[in-house]
Amino acid sequence: MNEFTNNEVEYSCLPKFEQVQLKPLHLNYFKVILINIGIVFGILGLVLLGLYFFNDSLFPNKIWLLAFSVYCVFLVLLTFYFRLSFNLRGFAFREHDAIYKSGVIAQTTTVVPFKRVQHVALHQGLFSRYFGLASLELFTAGGSSTDLEIKGLKLEEAQQFKNWIVQKIDNLVEEEIEEHILDNPTNLDTSENA
Repeated sequence: MNEFTNNEVEYSCLPKFEQVQLKPLHLNYFKVILINIGIVFGILGLVLLGLYFFNDSLFPNKIWLLAFSVYCVFLVLLTFYFRLSFNLRGFAFREHDAIYKSGVIAQTTTVVPFKRVQHVALHQGLFSRYFGLASLELFTAGGSSTDLEIKGLKLEEAQQFKNWIVQKIDNLVEEEIEEHILDNPTNLDTSENA
């Protein structure tokens, strides 16, 4: 029987995910982001224009000018924000885990060990499909939602990563089964009991 130990771990000995060189998302993914922003602001712009042309007396001209100015400034700021957000995103796959970093003001780095991954999915939206892009989603045990989603991968690259992760998961499951069999030997010879 193994003796239980619970030794303190030195901070300097811990692996540092911050030192991993993250790969950027594909540049076409920013085009998808711009299309989505364009659709939202296009609909909002049409609503404002419709209100102006059908009922221009609803607000004084100064208010309409202010609304148009705010609309343009907000569009520029939002585009700048999403460009900065796009530039700060990155991902990496290591031997035992996947890393994804995102965020502008508050940056989040998610590290998902493959040992916990139960399901891997590939997703393509309408515009992503047009540009040959896909999202890779990793689901872990106990979660009903995506634990890690990496958007903006080339479809071929996403498929290769998915296949590699699925193979990795299969190998880990086989190793666990082998360890369990070695740790809990049973009498496989039933002929003696007959």
